[in-house]
Amino acid sequence: MDGPSRADGRGPNQLRPFTCIGNPLHRAHGSARWAQGDTVVLAAVYGPKTGTRKGENPEKASIEVVWKPKTGQIGRREKEYEMTLKRTLQSICLLTVHPNTTTSVVIQVVGDDGSLLPCAINASCAALAFAGVPLKHLAVAIGCGVMENGAIILDTSTAEEQQLRSFAHLVFPNSRKSVDLKEAQQKDEELERGLITCTTHGVMSEDNYFNCIERGLAASSRISDFMRKALHKQASEDA
Repeated sequence: MDGPSRADGRGPNQLRPFTCIGNPLHRAHGSARWAQGDTVVLAAVYGPKTGTRKGENPEKASIEVVWKPKTGQIGRREKEYEMTLKRTLQSICLLTVHPNTTTSVVIQVVGDDGSLLPCAINASCAALAFAGVPLKHLAVAIGCGVMENGAIILDTSTAEEQQLRSFAHLVFPNSRKSVDLKEAQQKDEELERGLITCTTHGVMSEDNYFNCIERGLAASSRISDFMRKALHKQASEDA
């Protein structure tokens, strides 16, 4: 949709450039360096290791998430990110394939210029795929912000987040088809896709909420296409 440009020159629905480097950490079973503009996250996967954490079901695999800020100690926000990321990854992993094991996902924040949690989710999903962890499907995440004037923008920067009335972090299943398909085919596929995770903060009307989902779903197809190409490129290099 057209609209006034943002401080960095982007339109409301325009995403920052994405980059994904596969397996930059040689000691991890799988890793990914995911960047969205100046927001950069390094995700590392270790395991599965024998045994589950206390309180976990031994008949299923356990997912452990460790969040490491760029500087300082982990705070309330990072704890919330850990829990959201853990629940998201549990929903996409096939937990019955390796019962009574624990897979650890370590997140290291390298740079934070907004939309940090969506960036971390994208990095984690890529790292799980590079590690060969059995997945139901991949997932892609996007941040949507509602400005004071009611305008909705995607992939928010830190400066924009300080001016938002509310925002939502949305996680969708990775689309099965390329975004280069005809528009009608895209619409048919989008109707089949669901919402894995949604966290909202601030005051958001029902209309704004569904507009965020609609915009986020359209953007997730672009992220899906990028992630698929990154995984295929890494698989070709490994082969």
